Amino acid sequence: MAGVPWSKAGKQGMLGQSNRENADMVNIAPTARLNQYFRISRLLAGQLDFRSAIRAVAAEIAQILPHDHLDVCIVGLDGRFHTAYETGIDTHWGNMPHAPIANSPIRALLMGEVDHLLTDDACNDPRFHHDSAAHQPIFDHQLRSRIHLPMMVHGSIIGALSCSLHEAGRYGRDDVRNGRYVAELLSPYFFALRAAEQARQSAIVETEARAREEGLRLGALKLTEALELERQRIGMDLHDQTLADLTRLARRLDRLGSAEALVPVDLAPVLHSLQHSMQALRHIIEEARPSVLQLFGFAEAIENHLDRAIRDAGQGTRWHFTDRTDGAIDALSAAVGIALFRITQEAVNNAVSHAQAGEVSVDLGISGGQVRITICDDGTGLAKPLSRTGSGIDNMKTRARLISARFSLTSGPEGRGTRVGISLPAPSVALQRSQAIR
Repeated sequence: MAGVPWSKAGKQGMLGQSNRENADMVNIAPTARLNQYFRISRLLAGQLDFRSAIRAVAAEIAQILPHDHLDVCIVGLDGRFHTAYETGIDTHWGNMPHAPIANSPIRALLMGEVDHLLTDDACNDPRFHHDSAAHQPIFDHQLRSRIHLPMMVHGSIIGALSCSLHEAGRYGRDDVRNGRYVAELLSPYFFALRAAEQARQSAIVETEARAREEGLRLGALKLTEALELERQRIGMDLHDQTLADLTRLARRLDRLGSAEALVPVDLAPVLHSLQHSMQALRHIIEEARPSVLQLFGFAEAIENHLDRAIRDAGQGTRWHFTDRTDGAIDALSAAVGIALFRITQEAVNNAVSHAQAGEVSVDLGISGGQVRITICDDGTGLAKPLSRTGSGIDNMKTRARLISARFSLTSGPEGRGTRVGISLPAPSVALQRSQAIR
C-alpha cells in the first residue's frame, strides 16, 4: 500500500517561520546526519529495557523525525500480539501489554502487507478507522500526521517505529527515508532486548517450576517417611499387644479343650481360626516392618520376598531375579527405598496371586542416570482388567508419585503377561558407586 504523498501546502506550512529549524533538518549535511545516528547508537548502549531505551533516544530521534508522540511496537514471538513502548504522550497503547495485532491500527504494517504507512491526517484516513478500542488514542490525542516504519531482523518484522504530530500534513517522502535509517538502527538492539526479555521470562518460569517440583518432592518424601513411621508403629503395637493377646487366648483354649466338659472337636474350628488370625497378623507385621530390607538391603529383600511369595502359593511358578546395581541401589534414601520395595512387593504379589503366571522375573538396574526396576510375568495380562485392577495398582501409582518416580503398567513381551516398570533419577552417590564398580 503506497503512502499518502506530502502535499505542497503541507510542505509550505512546514517551511513557515515558526518551523524554520525543522525545515533545515531536511537538508542537513550528511556528516551531521551520520553523527546523529552515532549518537542514537551511543544512547542505546547500556539500556536494559524497552521503555528506558526508547526514552533515551527520543530527543535525538526528534532531530531527525519531529514528533509529539513516539512509540515502538514489539511483536511477540508468537506473532499474534504486540506491546507498545511510548514517549511524548502517554496513551492507552502503553497500557495494553500483549495486545492483539489484528486489532492494531498498523496491523497491515506489522503483518508485512505494506512496507510503510504515511498519512497526512489519521483522524480522517479510513486506514486508521476501526471498531477496535486500539484505534481510539488517535482521536483522543489528535495524532494526525503519522509515519510508521517496520523494524526488521533477518528478514522478519519484529516491530514498528511510529511517529505522530498533532498538526496535519507534516511528514513526507524524505521523512520515510530518514525514518527507515532510524528503524534499521533500532531494530537489532530491540531484537536483543526482546531475546533477553524472553530468556528472563523463561528463566523465571523454569526457576519457579523447579522450586515447585523440589517443594513437592521434599513434601512427598516427608509424607512418605511419616507414613512409614506410622506403619512401623502399628506393626510394633500389633506385635506387642494384639498378637500377644491372641497367643494367650489360643493357649487357654488349648487347655480348655482337654477338659472333660468340653468336646475337643468343637474347639478345633476355633483353634483353626485363631491360628489363621495369628498368621494374618504376622503377615501384617511383616508388611509394616520390612526387616529384611532394613537388615540386608534392597536386592536381598526383593529376592527373599519373591522366593517366599512363590513358595507359599504352591503353584510351581518359576522365577528369575537379576540385580545389576551391585548394591548401588542401597544409596537411595530410606524413604525412597521402602516405597520402591512396597511397589515391587505389590507387583510380585499380583503376578503370583492373581495373574496365574507360570514365570515371574524381577530386574534391578541403573542406566542413563536412572534407577530402573522391571517386574514381568507371563500370566493373564491386561486383557482381563478385573483381575489386575483395584487398590493394589492404585497404591503402586500413589507410592511412585510420592517419590517422584515414573510408573508404567503395560503388556509383556509379544503381548503376553504384564510388565511393571518403575524409574527415578539415581542419586549422585549411587551413580558414583555404580560407575566405580564398572
